[in-house]
Amino acid sequence: MSELAYRPCAGFMLANRQGEVFVGQRIDSKNLGAWQMPQGGVDPGEHLEEAALRELHEETGVGSHLVDIIGRMPYPVRYDLPPELIGKLWGGKYRGQEQNWFLGRFKGEDSDIDLNAHEPPEFCEWQWVKPNELPDLIVPFKRDVYRAVVKEFIAMI
Repeated sequence: MSELAYRPCAGFMLANRQGEVFVGQRIDSKNLGAWQMPQGGVDPGEHLEEAALRELHEETGVGSHLVDIIGRMPYPVRYDLPPELIGKLWGGKYRGQEQNWFLGRFKGEDSDIDLNAHEPPEFCEWQWVKPNELPDLIVPFKRDVYRAVVKEFIAMI
């Protein structure tokens, strides 16, 4: 496993005016109750901020005109996949992800959120939650990442 690389990834913490954060329930993990913030792979040649905004738009329908970026983690955070998932995701090329996180203030309305903005959709439901609830909502192997993201951004939310 150690010879496998980390998949480059960008994530977006979308905060509303009430200091809550967007999470979506993953369609492919609905039975696990897995909720997460928008995130995904970085395309070759794509800047991290562009990737984060693209993922935000694809997964929530929220365009860049509806957010103000107010923070970026100064370092990436990594997670390793559990052994049973290695070789099954991302063509078996990666051991986990190296994630670069951005924080943005949502300037739109709840009606601007469209989980079907991109096919296929990634989320089946969404909600606003308090930032400190995030680590309990994510799958266990990503909890340390979410703790680090919350710790970095909590004062700005």
